[in-house]
Amino acid sequence: MRAARFYGPGDVRIDDVEPSPVGPTDVRIAVAACGICGTDIHEYEHAEYTPADPHPRSGASRPITIGHEFSGAVSEVGDDVTSIEVGDPVAVHPNIPCRECRYCEDGAYNRCEDVLAVGLQTGAGGFAEEAVVPAGQVHRLPTDVPVWKGALIEPLAVGLHAVRRSELRAADTAAVFGCGPIGLTVIRALDEAGAKRIFASEPNPARREVALELGADMVVDPTESNAAEQITTATGGVDASFEFAGVAPAVNAAIESTRRGGCVTVGSMTSGTTSVDLQGIVTGERTLRGTYCYGFPPRSFRTEFDAVIESLGDGGIEADTFVTRRIGLDALVEDGIEELGSPDTGHVKILVEP
Repeated sequence: MRAARFYGPGDVRIDDVEPSPVGPTDVRIAVAACGICGTDIHEYEHAEYTPADPHPRSGASRPITIGHEFSGAVSEVGDDVTSIEVGDPVAVHPNIPCRECRYCEDGAYNRCEDVLAVGLQTGAGGFAEEAVVPAGQVHRLPTDVPVWKGALIEPLAVGLHAVRRSELRAADTAAVFGCGPIGLTVIRALDEAGAKRIFASEPNPARREVALELGADMVVDPTESNAAEQITTATGGVDASFEFAGVAPAVNAAIESTRRGGCVTVGSMTSGTTSVDLQGIVTGERTLRGTYCYGFPPRSFRTEFDAVIESLGDGGIEADTFVTRRIGLDALVEDGIEELGSPDTGHVKILVEP
């Protein structure tokens, strides 16, 4: 099969590789679509997450097949798999917790200290014609939902988890700083959660337009005016703010635009040092809260993945608004990763269809 494999910084190759065998608790998926994530771009540039030496849990090492936001149809199941059948359309939950650390014992699997990520640290990835993953990592899609839309479930779940972390209530006001793919999923989740007014700060004009389409009431260009000042003037301070820009000015603008006693939820990741206005946190008794990925409790509980899948089935998600380009596997680097890594890109989500 053909697969995009990561060898090191700036080096992704489309290789012909032997398909992996299916173990007794695994499933093989014929990949329909895989979204390019900011993590993929960061890995392409810096090689921080893929192991150079065999990973202690998976044994995988570079070159590694990448891609973790993917969906497809099950083409083979292991001998012990009873929950999934051949032909089922599925989306993949890429994070495999250790289930042994203190966080897994508490059910906080997204805080696992030894998580294993499909598409970064295993032998499988979504930028390939096929992928073999544990059956416990797949979620069945409604049969009336086009299978390619399943590739959006992972980033949409990130946005939903962020809104849940903020404890936002219906009729609250909110502001989002940074309207990249995840910031936009937060806007969509805020609108779904019943936020009274949603504000956004984003320098890219194309993404400002998408923010308005997804439910933002006002969008500010922070390079042209003071976003925090405009938001505070309009609201007196929002109840909840969200930072997904990954730069210190955005973090502090989020704090400044939040009312006293409100919540600032930070979900961006940066390797640099960020200075935070602690006085604004302390004297205003604002809560500064991190958000990471999404919950993965036992299947007896409803996860963010399940909630997003239900919305897809109800037609409540504007999938076409998020997807701004669909490309083949051969175009992954030039028309996908490098295009999204450009500072002036107007794209939101680019899907690769192997």
